[in-house]
Amino acid sequence: MNYGAKGLALTKSFEGCRLTAYRDSTGILTIGWGHTGPDVYEGLVWTQDQADAALLEDLAVVIACVNHVVKVTITQNQFDAMVDFCYNAGRGNFTSSTLLRLVNAGDIDGAAAQFALWVHAGTLVLDGLVRRRAAEAALFQEAA
Repeated sequence: MNYGAKGLALTKSFEGCRLTAYRDSTGILTIGWGHTGPDVYEGLVWTQDQADAALLEDLAVVIACVNHVVKVTITQNQFDAMVDFCYNAGRGNFTSSTLLRLVNAGDIDGAAAQFALWVHAGTLVLDGLVRRRAAEAALFQEAA
């Protein structure tokens, strides 16, 4: 599956775009639409085109991951919600999650309830993650 417009809008709305490198809520250097990695350093500045290109490259990896590990038929909205979750929480967290296990078991209601559990940065509950997970769960449950 490909990432839909609703999913991309969700990702952009929660990530926001910052063209100067900054530390996220967990202290990780970040730039653009939530891009992290060894290429991000203090003082780095990007153009909007660089940020947009990095988002598409980063999403391509996440989209491939979700396509690879989801073994059942899902809706576009379910796919988009899981891609946003995977982009934010990380591929390792997604692939080992109960959310994914429940999706693959066909327990869509149980899977939808899992989003709300992923609202912590360390031991802190972050309001932004609470809102993001609620939006992902709503999209996940929205009729396609």
